[in-house]
Amino acid sequence: MKAGKEFDVVVVGGGVGGVAAVRKLASAGLSVALVEDRLVAGECHYWGCNPSKTLLRPIEVFNLAKAVPGVREVISNEGLDVAAVFAKRDAIIEHLSDQDRIASLQQAGVAVFRGFGRLIGERTVRVAHDDNTGSVLTARQAVVVATGTRPNVPEIPGLAQARPWTNRDLTTMTQVPPRALVLGGGPVAVEFAAILTGLGSAVTLLARGNTLLRNCEPEARELVAQSLRSKGVTIHFETELSAVARPVAGGPVTATFHRRTIEVDEVVVAAGRRTNTDNIGLETIGLPGGGFVSVNDHLQAVGVTGDWLYALGDTTGRARLSHISTYHGHVVADIIAARAAGRELSENELTARDAGSLAQVIFTEPQVVWAGRTESQARAEGFVVRTRTARYPGTLSFLALFRDGFQGWAKLVINAETNTLLGATFVGPEFSELVQAATLAIVAKVPVSLLRHAVAPHPTVNQVWDLLVAEESELDQLLKNGAQKAQTSAQANRLIHQTH
Repeated sequence: MKAGKEFDVVVVGGGVGGVAAVRKLASAGLSVALVEDRLVAGECHYWGCNPSKTLLRPIEVFNLAKAVPGVREVISNEGLDVAAVFAKRDAIIEHLSDQDRIASLQQAGVAVFRGFGRLIGERTVRVAHDDNTGSVLTARQAVVVATGTRPNVPEIPGLAQARPWTNRDLTTMTQVPPRALVLGGGPVAVEFAAILTGLGSAVTLLARGNTLLRNCEPEARELVAQSLRSKGVTIHFETELSAVARPVAGGPVTATFHRRTIEVDEVVVAAGRRTNTDNIGLETIGLPGGGFVSVNDHLQAVGVTGDWLYALGDTTGRARLSHISTYHGHVVADIIAARAAGRELSENELTARDAGSLAQVIFTEPQVVWAGRTESQARAEGFVVRTRTARYPGTLSFLALFRDGFQGWAKLVINAETNTLLGATFVGPEFSELVQAATLAIVAKVPVSLLRHAVAPHPTVNQVWDLLVAEESELDQLLKNGAQKAQTSAQANRLIHQTH
């Protein structure tokens, strides 16, 4: 055992949240230790958000090019250069090396410990290093648990022995499997299906429930399902694997479900995540391990005396989103630094205000974008709500300039008592950039009557807001005009077909 070391703060877990926290703590003049047993920057950077979006982006651009006259005529029909796609992915994930990131943290004054961190008592963390040595770190001010999650592999006969892919395998793949079976119906599963089919794999998707994306608005779920099917993905709802077999290592896999068997080259598991708290010593301080660390809005662990233990991001269960982990890291750092300076915080000062305003993008085609609550969530929480919906292009005919076949849908969930936004969902091509305006409106509680004065420039996709925030009488006229225009267009098409 190496000699003990003392710091102001010890952060266990070097994902995006942990890194955000230590950087801000160090800049505040506190001595900080960061403990990480894998790669500093964590799941999101190396095996999650960054590589998956890097793989999705060329698929999105290629499909856009095929939908734009003047471009589609000159692009190759042979598809993407997969080797080039993988090369870009490798550059984004820094070839699975964190040496530059560690050097940057050390330069900022952070002590980085490579090893597995485990609480062994109040304010004390033992680090087990790869060389079988150990270090004991003591925190004068606080310990922050930011250990994140790992892939969940269901207990299905033969599945573990078949060596299924998880997000770590798919996002770092060097070859595209000709046939793939994806397990899951959530955001990760649908994105993986989009990646695989976009890179040329024949994809079968098994969802346990009767819909994809169960936390989304129903219309969004259906649009994604329709899109995946149109790209060749076979979807089975209310379906679970009953058995898996891979007789030869590296060979094909047989998967059995609903009394039928199919053969694929890889099984990809996207069936949720497990919280990495089952072996980090929580029981030594009176907390149960294996689940979320319950925290208050100061991100302090509930049930621990002394206000010294904090948790953030995925570890808390508040949201399994990397941008929320980063946000939590900044909030935690501000709180700890304030308390270290002797400031007593009021109940509402320096609190995490993520409840009811979480934003997420699912990078399928079309993209699904939402912030805050869906209609069903808002009603379940007791709000009196009204909604506004729109389909696109509708009266916004100029949207056709972005691509042929432009289609989209959106919905606002409005607090009928305060006329402020509770939630917003947008589904459409490259709609991801719409989410921040919705988030700002929700967080700032901007009245919908005021939002209509935030005029979007023409011609931009941001103008999809126009149909959602228009005056009721104005909206009725817009919808009426849109219906008349659609009817006229349909009549014209019938005449064209009749004359030919």
